[in-house]
Amino acid sequence: MAEITKDMTIGEILSTKPEVAPVLMDAGMHCLGCPSAQGETLEEAAMVHGMDIDALMDKIAALS
Repeated sequence: MAEITKDMTIGEILSTKPEVAPVLMDAGMHCLGCPSAQGETLEEAAMVHGMDIDALMDKIAALS
């Protein structure tokens, strides 16, 4: 399985590892299918939503 990085777009992440969707939704990223999510990196989305990217990456890594 491919490693998820903070430089991947939300769209890439969901295509690669769809089970990440609930983690992102729980974190407050409710517009996973919107156009901006397709071109926005995880790090950019975390910044826009005022989230700690490292904490979010830890939650995603815990799915493995």
